[in-house]
Amino acid sequence: MNGYLDESNFMMVEEGFTTRDLLENLLVELCQASDQQAFFVADLGDIVKKHLRFLKALPRVKPYFPVKCNDSEGVIRLLAELGAGFACTSKAEIARVQSIRVPADKIFYSSPCKQVAHIKYAASHGVQLMTFDNEVELSKVARSHPQARVLLGVAADSGPPALPGMMFGTTLKSCRHLLETAKEQAVEVVGISFHLGSRGLEPQTFAQAVAVAQLAFEMGTELGYQMHLLDIGGGFPGTEDTRARFEEIAAVINSALDLYFPDGCGVDIIARPGRYYVTSAFTFAASITAMDEVPAEQPGSDGGWDGGMVGWADPCARAPLSPLPAPLQRKNLAARGASYHPLHSSSLRGPPGHGEDCIADGLELPQLQVGDWLIFKDMGAYTIATSSLLGERPQPQITYAMSHVAWKAVQLFQGKPPQTEDDHETVCAPLSCGWEMAETLCATPVFAPASII
Repeated sequence: MNGYLDESNFMMVEEGFTTRDLLENLLVELCQASDQQAFFVADLGDIVKKHLRFLKALPRVKPYFPVKCNDSEGVIRLLAELGAGFACTSKAEIARVQSIRVPADKIFYSSPCKQVAHIKYAASHGVQLMTFDNEVELSKVARSHPQARVLLGVAADSGPPALPGMMFGTTLKSCRHLLETAKEQAVEVVGISFHLGSRGLEPQTFAQAVAVAQLAFEMGTELGYQMHLLDIGGGFPGTEDTRARFEEIAAVINSALDLYFPDGCGVDIIARPGRYYVTSAFTFAASITAMDEVPAEQPGSDGGWDGGMVGWADPCARAPLSPLPAPLQRKNLAARGASYHPLHSSSLRGPPGHGEDCIADGLELPQLQVGDWLIFKDMGAYTIATSSLLGERPQPQITYAMSHVAWKAVQLFQGKPPQTEDDHETVCAPLSCGWEMAETLCATPVFAPASII
């Protein structure tokens, strides 16, 4: 083991547990203590499964987890233990991963728009890999970090940006000029980077982006750069209810890499999967702290006139939570009974005093009461706020859990053999269908990640 994560960092549970089981146990404890604070339950075993699945589907690609997606302690420590790198967008994120002793060569300063002070911080802490996509960024790097190794960010397609006025990556037409300018300023360009974000859910968009990157690689090689690194960014789905499954996207990526960057060409491939790793691992619970019924003559959110409810919850996660899944279930631990109740058009707001924090509108919910709990699944991505963003509002507690089987998989992944004969027999059994492995892990204590199937 690398020493990033140990059994004191999480709750050990039996294989087959669900986060709902653990969450309901915690709710009983909280209600007995009259504690209504919102909280997360995180299944670290789900992240282990995602990692093994990633290595199986994309054996040539090394993941760099974007810290801004979820910088919670358990997630960072687990991914470091599994050997992942980290993509950081600020000085604070670099400091975050280095605080648990992640080496500088596993950190990618991936922000396309960097503050000079942050570039200098990266330089003083040994972080060399970063990106640029315009002359201003290039000049900042040249002045503040002469030892940097940079990737030229290219726009992967001609589609509209996710946010108006926010398009990162230069056009293919501008690549040669920027590469020539980098040569004049003695900046070492080592490869190409692109990032699709949500557009990555269309598999063929990845193939198009890899083709564009190959053309930019050729320009760099012609100018004398030792081009050896390709960053294919993010855009991988974190849940199964998407237009394209992860394996479908991976198949298209592998085909494109085989065509444009064949194995043995000397180019290393990295990616920045964020939502993919953590979305489904986190479940969130928040209690109703106040209620207000909207009279029937009031206009609804769709412009019509209807009645309904406005409930104030205490989410304390990064607000606004968008997109936010509809609540799965309300839990009233006063045991009001299991009878069904009519649904009402409802809205959820942040706690009183923060009512401008709109959580969700137009939800069909039963009649709620103060003290009811709402449970949300798939809440691991972009929901964990830093203390500076929360101000005086406390960070929700995160309870981490992992099954014995998942923990043994982490140990085997690091080459640590089972400690006892009983353990060996347990680990050599198939890890259940949820682990998507057709063979056992007992072939050899030490194995290459690409051999995990």
